[in-house]
Amino acid sequence: MVELPALSLPDDPKLAQNITHFARALRKAGLPIGPGRLIDAVEAVAAVGFTSRQDFYWALHACFVSRPEHRLVFAQIFRLYWRDPRFLEHMMAMMLPAIRGVQEEHAAKPGEKRAAEALLDGANQQVEPPEGKDEDGTEIEVDATLTMSSEERLRSLDFEQMSTDEVARAKRILAQMRLPVTPLQSRRLMAARHGTRADWRRTFREAARRGGDLREIARAKRRIRWPNLVVLCDISGSMSQYSRLVLHFLHSVANAKGAGWAQVHGFTFGTRLTNITRHLASRDVDAALAAAGAEAQDWEGGTRIGACLHDFNRDWSRRVTGQGAVVLLITDGLDRDDPTELSHEMQRLHLSCRRLIWLNPLLRWDGFAAKAQGIRAMLPHVDSFRAGHSIASLEDLAQVISCPDDIGEKDRLLRAVTQGKNSNNGI
Repeated sequence: MVELPALSLPDDPKLAQNITHFARALRKAGLPIGPGRLIDAVEAVAAVGFTSRQDFYWALHACFVSRPEHRLVFAQIFRLYWRDPRFLEHMMAMMLPAIRGVQEEHAAKPGEKRAAEALLDGANQQVEPPEGKDEDGTEIEVDATLTMSSEERLRSLDFEQMSTDEVARAKRILAQMRLPVTPLQSRRLMAARHGTRADWRRTFREAARRGGDLREIARAKRRIRWPNLVVLCDISGSMSQYSRLVLHFLHSVANAKGAGWAQVHGFTFGTRLTNITRHLASRDVDAALAAAGAEAQDWEGGTRIGACLHDFNRDWSRRVTGQGAVVLLITDGLDRDDPTELSHEMQRLHLSCRRLIWLNPLLRWDGFAAKAQGIRAMLPHVDSFRAGHSIASLEDLAQVISCPDDIGEKDRLLRAVTQGKNSNNGI
């Protein structure tokens, strides 16, 4: 019988401190972990022991995981922190694809980048200078001008020009953004003591119960309802970088509680239309976008806007755009289909919703003009035409939606198109 040497343990073990750091990483990754769960985890590990990896894993899992969508993130952080001896290289390979490490031939799974961000959070941060005076009594002033300018630059920076680190920072900002909307007044009435309208039906019904004695006039007011948000996002090759970050923003809006939207529906299109609404319900953004990308087989392909809008108007319009829905169309308008068919489908879409807002990343250029046939066919049938190339442009959406008179750059471009036609005809 082979006897294994005794396991050498340090004089001052740090298991409790390591579990604490592990819990902090889980919390940064989005798991709701507080001091109570941390104490339970330390006591659970003390009870089951540290001899079996499987027992250790499930003991921490039972204490830290409370929702199904948290299992994948927990598994990835556990593997990187406890089981991979080269976890730092592994995480850097996840965060920086240009670095060749142990993950060179391994495709990132949903949750891995999120786990790496949580474990590497603060690793490259510099120590902030203390406020007030140092040990020698010298006053220290902190200049935050460059920090603020960096934040403002990131918000106005084009998505296509962002580096890997800037894309990661932009995703964190987009995950915190919300898109509030004002409610709509329905035609239906509801009983209200201080309502603005008289409810004669209820008044006479109450009088009939009292033998015709009319004591007071019942009041009513119009009901309040919330509209749907429908997002049609172009995922063709020319829109690849923009569509990925826009879908991050859409996931944040779909999972925001109390934002006001009745339902949020998401569709992607390139050469065909794909409904990704059910994937957006996942709390983990990495898993949600991975599932959406697996179902949409036309990522970074061609563009057939007219055909995809035809499929939407035929199969989904009656279901999702009724009762005052707001439709966001994110595309550059570069279509290869017949412009007459595209114009017809855009008109149908415009008539089926309350507002149709077109976000075009090409509008970021100062010299942009509606020269493409697809753009000319679509432009007359939208309520507002806006740029959609940066965080700042997405932040302006809340104001655009709440202001029904906002038209963006629509009139300016239509006038330019009209003047171009008149000059060509010699008028």
